[in-house]
Amino acid sequence: MTTTDTDIQQDYSAEQIQVLEGLEAVRKRPGMYIGGVDQKALHHCIFEIVDNSVDEALAGFCKRISVTLNSDDSISVSDDGRGIPIGVVEKTGMTAIETVFTMLHAGGKFGGGGYKVSGGLHGVGASCVNAVSEKMLVTVERDGGKHQIEFRGNNPGGKVGGPSEPLKYVEPSDNHGTTVQFWPDPQVFKENTEDGSEKTPKVNFDKVAARLREMAFLNAGLEIEFIDERNPEEINRESYLFEGGIRTYVEFLNQSKSSLHKPPIYVFKNIDEVIVETAIQYTDTYSEAIYAFANNINNPDGGTHLTGLKNALTRSIGDYAKKSGILKSGESLLGEDIREGITSIVSVKVKDPQFESQTKVKLLNNEVQSAVYSAVNEELADWLEKNPKEAKAIVNKAIQAKNAREAAKKARNLIRRQSVLESSSGLPGKLADCSDRDPEKCEVYLVEGDSAGGSAKQGRNRNFQAILPLRGKILNVERARTGKIYENTEIQAMIQGIGLSTKGDELLRPNEEDVLDLKKVRYHKIIIMTDADVDGSHIRTLLLTFFFRYARPLIAAGYLYVAQPPLYKLEYKSKTQYCYNDTQLQVALAEMNNKGHIQRFKGLGEMMPDQLWDTTMNPETRVLKKVEIEDAAQADVIFDILMGDEVEPRRKFIEEHSVYATLDV
Repeated sequence: MTTTDTDIQQDYSAEQIQVLEGLEAVRKRPGMYIGGVDQKALHHCIFEIVDNSVDEALAGFCKRISVTLNSDDSISVSDDGRGIPIGVVEKTGMTAIETVFTMLHAGGKFGGGGYKVSGGLHGVGASCVNAVSEKMLVTVERDGGKHQIEFRGNNPGGKVGGPSEPLKYVEPSDNHGTTVQFWPDPQVFKENTEDGSEKTPKVNFDKVAARLREMAFLNAGLEIEFIDERNPEEINRESYLFEGGIRTYVEFLNQSKSSLHKPPIYVFKNIDEVIVETAIQYTDTYSEAIYAFANNINNPDGGTHLTGLKNALTRSIGDYAKKSGILKSGESLLGEDIREGITSIVSVKVKDPQFESQTKVKLLNNEVQSAVYSAVNEELADWLEKNPKEAKAIVNKAIQAKNAREAAKKARNLIRRQSVLESSSGLPGKLADCSDRDPEKCEVYLVEGDSAGGSAKQGRNRNFQAILPLRGKILNVERARTGKIYENTEIQAMIQGIGLSTKGDELLRPNEEDVLDLKKVRYHKIIIMTDADVDGSHIRTLLLTFFFRYARPLIAAGYLYVAQPPLYKLEYKSKTQYCYNDTQLQVALAEMNNKGHIQRFKGLGEMMPDQLWDTTMNPETRVLKKVEIEDAAQADVIFDILMGDEVEPRRKFIEEHSVYATLDV
């Protein structure tokens, strides 16, 4: 593990714990601090504690982190760092451990010298996790001894998150490090089930594993172990250690793609106390995938580091294209042309990061933009000169992207003229629109086939529900350049019907987060409704691929849903019950003494309009699954594997995961 923080004080002591304020508000309004009370918020609590351990690694004092899901549903995070200080903080009169875990805005990250670079900028992570925990046990080993203190989030008769008893000395120890074990409070964490009831969310191993693997990629040489002991008969254990860091990360993301050069281009520079690290690799695909991080925190909305990288790519590759003569005189490349097929990680370490909010989705530091631009522009220009064969391949790909973009613009403009001639509203003729014009109240069903579309049109509520029938399988956009989406009838119907417009006169482009104009979207519920069979699943996947690549802000805004039509209709005497999966069917049959008539719906078209309304379209009785992106990088890899050109990775994925296939929806 390398570090540039040469001026970090080795003496990390209680004097370095600075206090800025109390915890009741966290428990009263947890959504403001941890983003909600569902599974995602539960995962956020794990990452808040892990981030503190990673900060020790950034400071050069931690080599190994272990995260354990215990059999009693508690979570433990251990590291071999210096250990949280155990001395008394003068300003609070409490030990440093108690200060860190019971007071907001308290920690070693406010200029006290404890950390030069950290991800836990605001110092609220540990105390917030304590506040929403039924119990928290903190064990510190340092200064020759092991020390423990227990906190209670719901602490009757005492302050929220207060200690059960003072910090106690346990035994001598020559080790060093911190272990935080917390029991999430079921009174705080709740989420709705499909039947409308509430349940306590459980940690999803795969989702947490993806984030921990990402942390290991971002910190070369840091080992992170993840253990799931919730089922004693089947303990799951994974370990992540990547000496290649973000170079290995880029190769991981490109595992199912054909790259134009190997290894990835790598830049590492310290410019005015901003550590700039980036890895870049071009592939033969048509989308771009750039992921930005500041102090190990993923910034899905980018920020100044992403802007600096994009500007540097445009400048250095654009200049090389002209200077080398590959690009014809008088022609020019846009940034979007140059970024086609790129996969890149840009990671910065900055002393005082400024984020847009506590969720840290966007970095705002202006000095970071100039640092990233300077570092990447210089190093990339040098790489292009030293690797002319690979440089030519990159430029030729950008020129092909330019030609495709110009062709796509002509195709789009032609479609616009045709739509104006065919319909005074400019909307596709097959769209059965709703009468309401308020997007927040309106929803559109993307329905597989004309037959189901007919039933949906008859069964819907015309005031707020629109129906757009789609014929057959739409274009697989993963294997096609942007221009092809403007030549595909069904995709064009969606673009026009939904109102997928761009800011300015730009084209929709894959993976461009800031191009789509959400203000022009005509419906705030876009519902995919396909048959519950293999073809229906394929069409649904094709639609999800389109939205993930070309309209990702729709998903981020919470506008995309998948309808859940029933699989079975069960009738016995005067009772009718619809079942959405085989498990529900077995339960219903048992209640009817295994008697009655079972009808298996093969497709939406088999359902009468009133049945479709009652089961799938009525807001009072329907079940919708909201589409969310937990991990954009991992989703990118899966779409590449399942929908891309390479056959072997897809075959391998199917062979490994076919055992999990189920008829349940």
